[in-house]
Amino acid sequence: MIKAIFFDFNGVIIDDESIQMKAYQEVLGDHDIDLTEEWYFSALGMDDKTFIRSMFERAKKSLSGPVLEAVMSSKTVMHRKMIEDELPLFPGVLTFLKATARHFSLGLVSMANSIEVGYVFDRAGLSPLFSVVITADDVSVCKPAPDCYGAGLEKLNEKRQRERLLPLLPSECLAIEDSPPGIQSARGAGMRTLGVTNTVSEAELRSVGAEVVTSSLADWTVDTVRLLY
Repeated sequence: MIKAIFFDFNGVIIDDESIQMKAYQEVLGDHDIDLTEEWYFSALGMDDKTFIRSMFERAKKSLSGPVLEAVMSSKTVMHRKMIEDELPLFPGVLTFLKATARHFSLGLVSMANSIEVGYVFDRAGLSPLFSVVITADDVSVCKPAPDCYGAGLEKLNEKRQRERLLPLLPSECLAIEDSPPGIQSARGAGMRTLGVTNTVSEAELRSVGAEVVTSSLADWTVDTVRLLY
């Protein structure tokens, strides 16, 4: 029986994969790097540092520590500008989050940085719905490594211990992801998986072991989770 649900952020809660790509194209363009759609989507699951290093390497350009930090900062500023007029949450996701938060412990496991996650959480009022939040700042490796989901469950169980509740097993947790590396990460941590075709096809998600695939969380309810898991 599922007792906790862990959500990815970009591509699951907020519809900003194309916005992230545009922000990176603007910033990397200043370094004469032409970021293509193919390059961007081949790097799903990476944190900012890993992504920037990968793009500089593909472009055969050197990258110093100060330049890395500057690119990361500039991209976060650009991303903020692109979403400040209208927060692009996926249709129905806020309703689903509020409904599931009444019946399950919710966690966020994302390779986005804490500044970008925090801004969206503050704007959308999401913080009270989540028991734990794991961002790229909390782990040293990115998806598809299972470390981030392992960290999320560890943090949730620490909270449960303080509340005098029994710890949860990975098999009692559902991870909702939009990318193959995300599915692989959750499966590597021993969690159940739900793929959402917001970013890649159903076939791509199933090819890495997504148990169930849906086109939209707007169609899901608490009863749907309990029925299928």
